Amino acid sequence: MKEVIVGVILSCSLAILPANATATPRALGHGLLGFSTMFGVDGAYLEEEHAIRGVVGDELPWEIEGSATGLLTEHGRLKIRVRGLVFKAAARVPRELQGKNDEEQFRALVSCLDENGEVVNVVTPGFAATTDGDSDIDAQLELPETCVAPIVFVLSGSEDKWFSVTGMEAEE
Repeated sequence: MKEVIVGVILSCSLAILPANATATPRALGHGLLGFSTMFGVDGAYLEEEHAIRGVVGDELPWEIEGSATGLLTEHGRLKIRVRGLVFKAAARVPRELQGKNDEEQFRALVSCLDENGEVVNVVTPGFAATTDGDSDIDAQLELPETCVAPIVFVLSGSEDKWFSVTGMEAEE
């Protein structure tokens, strides 16, 4: 059973690599966190008092109309491929913004708990984002020596607010 799980994780992590990537899984390091879904900021997370590990959500709701996949390795390599991270069609979102992204760049933030249980947040530089909410983030981060319970956020390029975070919302 363990071999099947490892095979599935390896297959998923390779699926997020660009088609022209020549790195082997060994060169990337062992996967610390792989994901194939993210949660767009909404509901209670729109309010500052519901920040996650000190990271505040945007004041308007966002959704992922396409997909969001990623891999974080033990050596701090972070790759995220997000398609369709846009403002949600909601009453509080101006009509001209619904279904669009108004940021020129997205950044990523990795949040870890260190060996003392303290939160350590590490942020990438900005990566180009389209008005359709598409972006490819590929960064090398300096993670703390101990990184327990990592969480990955996609942030605004212009302010320290998150648009999506590793997690999911069940379909109705």
